[in-house]
Amino acid sequence: AWGALAEEVGFPKGVINILTGSAAEIGDEICANPLVKKITFTGSTEVGKILIQKSSVTVKKVSMELGGNAPFIVFDDADIDRAVTGAITAKYRNSGQTCVCTNRFLVQAGVYDKFVEKLAAASNNLKVGSGLEEGVQQG
Repeated sequence: AWGALAEEVGFPKGVINILTGSAAEIGDEICANPLVKKITFTGSTEVGKILIQKSSVTVKKVSMELGGNAPFIVFDDADIDRAVTGAITAKYRNSGQTCVCTNRFLVQAGVYDKFVEKLAAASNNLKVGSGLEEGVQQG
């Protein structure tokens, strides 16, 4: 659908290509194909290393955004309600599927229990369902 929509709004045919299938097979073809001049990848360091190694045979340019740990830090003097609101946004943005979504929480001992309690309550209050339904926040 993305490719067809791109054409509908004026992108020339072939400028945006959607590849579906085995990630390993697609990655191997992109890395080995001499027509592909550059690879841009956002994801894990493990996969990034594989792509860099495999694309070196054809001496491709590569741009990698790899494996951040995206910490969310809460200090003892934090406004806990604001921290929880920020944490919900930082963790659940796009269902947690962006490269900057929080992967770990670092919370000082003095506010740990209060933060965890409020974060759990806020997480439990997220409306999960079909993204087409009114009011759904995750789905």
